[in-house]
Amino acid sequence: MIERTLFNTDHEAFRDSFRRFMDKEIAPFHEAWEDQGYVDREVWRKAGENGFLCMTMPEAYGGSDADKLYSVVQMEELARGGFSGIGYGLHSEIVAPYILHYGTEAQKQKYLPLLATGEMVGAIAMSEPAAGSDLQGVKSTALKQADGSYLLNGSKTFITNGWHADLVIVVAKTDPAAGAKGTSLLLIERGMPGFEKGKRLKKLGMKAQDTSELFFDNVRVPAENLLGGEAFEGRGFICLMEQLPWERLQIAIGAVAAAQAAIEWTVAYVKERKVFGQTVAAFQNTRYKLAEMQTEVQVARVFVDKCCELVAVGQLDTATASMAKYWCSDLQCKVMDECVQLFGGYGYMWEYPITRAYADARVQRIYGGTNEIMKEVISRGMGLGGR
Repeated sequence: MIERTLFNTDHEAFRDSFRRFMDKEIAPFHEAWEDQGYVDREVWRKAGENGFLCMTMPEAYGGSDADKLYSVVQMEELARGGFSGIGYGLHSEIVAPYILHYGTEAQKQKYLPLLATGEMVGAIAMSEPAAGSDLQGVKSTALKQADGSYLLNGSKTFITNGWHADLVIVVAKTDPAAGAKGTSLLLIERGMPGFEKGKRLKKLGMKAQDTSELFFDNVRVPAENLLGGEAFEGRGFICLMEQLPWERLQIAIGAVAAAQAAIEWTVAYVKERKVFGQTVAAFQNTRYKLAEMQTEVQVARVFVDKCCELVAVGQLDTATASMAKYWCSDLQCKVMDECVQLFGGYGYMWEYPITRAYADARVQRIYGGTNEIMKEVISRGMGLGGR
């Protein structure tokens, strides 16, 4: 196996620390959280107390000013453990960076420290019932009023952290006639009149993740809650495009870590499980399947590690991130399917981690932009324009 050079000793020490946190605060409860459909709010507060939220945010705003590799370690460990209910990544490495990069100073000071402590849980609301990967097709509107406020109407669906969320970055059209150039981002807080949360959605996998519908009925949004202030009105689509490469790489990071964990679970299982008087590992087909999967996951990991290096120096482009997202999520689903097969009937039993990992994996090819959209992005980067 190729030795990884991405992390230093401090990153690995952090890995050990976060593993101990998971063993104490997540692992004993995750199965119960899957049954109830959401994680307990306490796991957010405890993560904040231990400095595990918004680590890459500046110290002035409650973070640790850490490099992104600490967050990569956290993503890998959560994926390795199969703890798909924990939404720290989206909170810390999608929601918080939007505020840091585009927010006004007042917005940064108001929200980032609360996100870092876990007092606030963050979400971002892009997808709508009729607009998933097509962000230009967003129908929600936030029309400016005479007093400078915005009147927000619309609905969102498939929102990660949506049920727990205290702060939601909402994608809406402030100028519907302007298309993508009329898109803005608004900061919506729990308790704003007209903002309602729908049911927690029952999903194939990721059952402990509090995915929810959100509804906005004449929500009066103060002018100061337009992300970035007046200067960013109509610039929301640009902001989304700038942040999507890192979001998509995060999906790839989790995909590779989960696939590697699945291989390791399967190797351990086939060494013990006996059929026809010998272990499952004794069959050539088993060994060759696992060899093929390990090779592909190794290749994917090297590519993803390189992408992480590019993120660290601000050089990860949209097409490369799209390659990582589509290839690694496809591979994750392939590996999970092959590993379930090697587990036989036990691979279909919910109490086995491989079964839950199989169910969790399928959405990776959908969210963050479907893999078909990723291929469209890649082809355009090659100069192959569509209609």
